[in-house]
Amino acid sequence: MSVRATSRDRVLWPEAGFTKGDLLDYYDRVAPALVPHVAGRATTLRRFPEGVEGPNWFQNECRGAPEWMRTVDARGQRFCVIDEAEALRWVANLSTIELHPYLWRGDDDRLATHIVFDLDPGDGATVIDCCAVAVRIRDLVGGARVKTSGLLGLHVLVPREAPFAETKACARAVAERLAAETPDRVTARQARAARTGKVLVDWLQNDPTRSTVAAYSLRAAPWPLVSTPVTWEEVEGARRPREVIFDAVAVLERLQRLGDLAAESAR
Repeated sequence: MSVRATSRDRVLWPEAGFTKGDLLDYYDRVAPALVPHVAGRATTLRRFPEGVEGPNWFQNECRGAPEWMRTVDARGQRFCVIDEAEALRWVANLSTIELHPYLWRGDDDRLATHIVFDLDPGDGATVIDCCAVAVRIRDLVGGARVKTSGLLGLHVLVPREAPFAETKACARAVAERLAAETPDRVTARQARAARTGKVLVDWLQNDPTRSTVAAYSLRAAPWPLVSTPVTWEEVEGARRPREVIFDAVAVLERLQRLGDLAAESAR
């Protein structure tokens, strides 16, 4: 099986001059680290055929998949499952910039494999504020790993195989505890008015209907940024947002130097 690349010269990130060929090359090189994070999981594809400034959509149905591509029927839809490098290349060739796997494996959407804390800075807050909140979550919940969202926030992931009702309740309890302890810096409420100057700890992500961007997925930002696993030392030591924001070039260098910092979270 082989995927023929098309329209390699099409510019997907105009500000960076980053083309579809660059996207394909990035996903080819990052595949050994990325695939374990999405393998066995229904995955939503966020496609940008004309680039990050053009029309885009989230695609659940794995339309047009080759015979060798694994799919899974769940929640009344047929999802792509990216179990190997060629599958990743096939979805990338559709101008899929972002990969959003679900928190369950196979076709059983009752059992979560992780608790996720999606830390989103409101107006007036930054990813540095998210770093402080992430450290507090780590201190409350054992075994936590952390990655950037690839945009403005962080994701704290805790391996925990349990029904979604349990993982969601745990995430909510932690979020509400942090908000009660420091109401001027943290909120557990979705209302935008409640988020100004604070970090939202979004516990609602712990639901079988919600997906979270994959580690090493590119993001549809003006620049080709990446959802990047980071160390707790980096999180604790960050003083400026640029210290915890990484693009595709930086991520490939980090992988060569550090390996996959989130490898244990992919199991």
